[in-house]
Amino acid sequence: MKLPPQITFRNLPASKAVEAKILDHVARLDEFYGRIMSCRVAIELPHRHHQGNLYHIRIDLTVPGTELVVNRDPPQHQAHEDIYVAIRDAFDAAERELKRYAQRRRGEVKAHEIPSHGRIASLFPDEGYGFIEATDGHEVYFHPNSLLNADFSQLEVGQEVRFAEERGDQGPQASTVRVIGKHHLLG
Repeated sequence: MKLPPQITFRNLPASKAVEAKILDHVARLDEFYGRIMSCRVAIELPHRHHQGNLYHIRIDLTVPGTELVVNRDPPQHQAHEDIYVAIRDAFDAAERELKRYAQRRRGEVKAHEIPSHGRIASLFPDEGYGFIEATDGHEVYFHPNSLLNADFSQLEVGQEVRFAEERGDQGPQASTVRVIGKHHLLG
C-alpha cells in the first residue's frame, strides 16, 4: 500500500485494540491485491435511538482507476453491537468488492457455477442444524435458514440436495440448500 491506512473514530473513543484488528484486515486486503494505493476506515457509533449501540463501518479503498467504497450500516439484528463483528463483516464485503474489481481488471467474466451435489448425512433437529456429505466425501454444515424449498423438520438423512458452499467461521457451510425431488435430472 502506497499510503498508510487512515482510521477514524466518530462518536466513540479511539481504541488501540480496534486499530490493531483493522490493520490486520487491511494487511490481508493488501496481500490479496497488492495495488491498493490508500485505505480509509471510519467507525461510527450513531446516536442512540430505540436500539443498542450498533456500529457503522465505512471503508474507502483507492485502487488504480477508481475508488471502492463499502458502507456497512448496522443490520436489523444485534450482531453489530460487537465492534469486531461489524469490522469483520465490513472487511469481508470489501474483500468481495476487491475481488470483483480485480476480475474486471483482468477481463474475467464470472461463469455461473453449477451448485454442488450431495446427500444429507446427519440431522440435529433439536439443535437446528445438519451436515451434507458432498460427492467428494467432505461434510458441509447447514441450518434451517439455508433451505430454499423444504421444511427442516421434514428432512431425512439420505435425501439428495444441491447446495452453494462458502467458507464459514468453523469450516465449510452451505449458504443455500435445495432438496432435489426423485424425478430431478442431474446435469
